[in-house]
Amino acid sequence: MNFHKDWEENEIMLSENEVTHRQQNDEYMFYQSVSNGDVDAVQDNIDHHRFLDSSGTGTLSRDPLQNLKYHFVVSVALITRICTEKGMEMERAFRLSDFYIQKLDDINSIPELSNLHSQMVMDYTVRMKNLRHNANLSKTTNECLNYIYANVNDRITIDDLADHLNTSTSHISRLFKEELGISPSDYIRNVKLDKAKNLLRFSDYSIIEISNYLTFSSQSHFSKLFFEDTGMTPKKYRETYYGTTWK
Repeated sequence: MNFHKDWEENEIMLSENEVTHRQQNDEYMFYQSVSNGDVDAVQDNIDHHRFLDSSGTGTLSRDPLQNLKYHFVVSVALITRICTEKGMEMERAFRLSDFYIQKLDDINSIPELSNLHSQMVMDYTVRMKNLRHNANLSKTTNECLNYIYANVNDRITIDDLADHLNTSTSHISRLFKEELGISPSDYIRNVKLDKAKNLLRFSDYSIIEISNYLTFSSQSHFSKLFFEDTGMTPKKYRETYYGTTWK
């Protein structure tokens, strides 16, 4: 196969048809809206079906659905990296990317793909909105947050963090207090409770299964901490929010 010949013929065809790509500023502003947690701007993009607007976008496949799937992969890859730069834990960002790319295997129509893209960009946007100021954190603190997220179903202690980063527990405690205004143990507890909320909303695992998965010492201890955080029991929280999506 002569790629050079194919390339030159492709160049001639695009030039004759005056095909040009849209300005990068448009895409850059959209990705900035996602990484800044600007829900309104991203929702406006969704409402105007910008993902389906092919003007100024490259043709990556002659098949319309496959072409959009390729653009979806490009989009989620760029969003993943810019959100990581803006403070999302690297492991969380890449797990989200893998999750949504795998979902492409089940997509058989353009409307389905458009809905998946809307869900993906809003998922990242809401998560970024809920972040505090991780982009300004030290490397050590960010690595701690990444470790906590990746091991949320384990019993994590400040000693584990210190061992993982080959530093002292006092150093980690000081950084958390200075940069997050919270102790490492309280931060770990909050991450586990946030995970519990998602499991109660979007899974059918029982409360005891969720408690055990997140390594709380007992179901009663889990329920006590959950009530202190939300003002609801886990059972009431599930009854109220089960199946609700991002808003």
